[in-house]
Amino acid sequence: MPEAAYITPAQGGAIGWPLAAGRISSGRMDAPSTVEMLARLVSFDTTSRNSNLALIDFVRAYLDAQGIAYRVSTDAEGSKANIHAVIGPQTAGGIALSGHVDTVPVDGQAWTADPFKLRPAAGRWYARGAADMKGFVSACLAAVPAIKSRPLARPLHLFISYDEEVGCHGAQRLIQDLEESGLKPALCVVGEPSGMQPILAHKGKLNLHVRVRGLTGHSSEPGKGVNAVQAAGEAVAYVAAEARRLAKQGPFQDGFDPPHTTIHVGTIQGGTILNIIPERCEFVMEWRNIPADDPMQHLERMRRFVVENIEPDMHAVSPSAGFDFEVTTQMPGLSLSADHELTSIVKQLTGSNSTGKVSYGTEGGYYQNAGIATIVCGPGHIAQAHQPDEWIAQEQLDACDAFIRRLVDRVLV
Repeated sequence: MPEAAYITPAQGGAIGWPLAAGRISSGRMDAPSTVEMLARLVSFDTTSRNSNLALIDFVRAYLDAQGIAYRVSTDAEGSKANIHAVIGPQTAGGIALSGHVDTVPVDGQAWTADPFKLRPAAGRWYARGAADMKGFVSACLAAVPAIKSRPLARPLHLFISYDEEVGCHGAQRLIQDLEESGLKPALCVVGEPSGMQPILAHKGKLNLHVRVRGLTGHSSEPGKGVNAVQAAGEAVAYVAAEARRLAKQGPFQDGFDPPHTTIHVGTIQGGTILNIIPERCEFVMEWRNIPADDPMQHLERMRRFVVENIEPDMHAVSPSAGFDFEVTTQMPGLSLSADHELTSIVKQLTGSNSTGKVSYGTEGGYYQNAGIATIVCGPGHIAQAHQPDEWIAQEQLDACDAFIRRLVDRVLV
């Protein structure tokens, strides 16, 4: 096995794991096809609640065997890891191909076969993560032998990240490592499922956990207690009214569906039994904001409503009653100019005459905010993501393979 030209982490940077010993145990992994690689990646249950280290170890062994330099960065517990591999010159610049390997759960979904075993049917490949987004990551890894044989004038960066589905924690950690290493690419393609169509913009997201503190008592004496469920209900009613206001008044941004910021409550819990005034209630909500809209302004608007309209009556009975707001996730939106060189390149290489905008979020907004011009373009369709019997079409994988080859020759050689 050739020894990898390992990029030594700076002090306080990524963890420098040793080269893997031994061979990849099964499959034709010296020059794998995208489907062969996909079969390996989906076999790892990398649901976001789980560690991804077994998959990362597999990828490391593959990169070591290919002689590819890489860095590893982990979460605080060391149970999850990113990989930043660099093919070609070990410098900043060039272009990154970015994909996450965590997936959503399969719990409660009506799968017709093992979700962690790739299976074919009618030109499709079925497995959890096949579309979102191990298909793209597999195409990138399968392309490594061909890419390393090219005379690259600029580097090809490969980002493999954790925890995109629960807040893009891996991408944020990876960006920290880019700052430490100085190996920041100039451009980035995030391969979320877009039907291999270039996506220039997506909405941002703010997740909010709201906890309501009331005062318990017997339901026969409601005036002596503070009903946390009913106070939460007033706030939820505000959210519903805000959703209607935003749909009617905007602001609006063409190309998104819907073309405005949205707001909704996803879960709510509170109370114990019917004849006790509930002391606690909590709910989780979100804004999905168009890039031109600041979700923090909407959060402050909600805070003011609660302070002015709900909490005074609560405090009249119990000064300790009230609301607590916790922002659990704030994902930036993405907006790449239609005139940017990356837009032109991806349109030409995919043969697309148009570009799109989407309401789902990606890691792209974080990379853009870090000074890396970013576009979304990947195989598969978002309609298949997160579903039972998730699938990706072979023709989409073929299109992605061709796109990566063309991109390398166009931008890096």
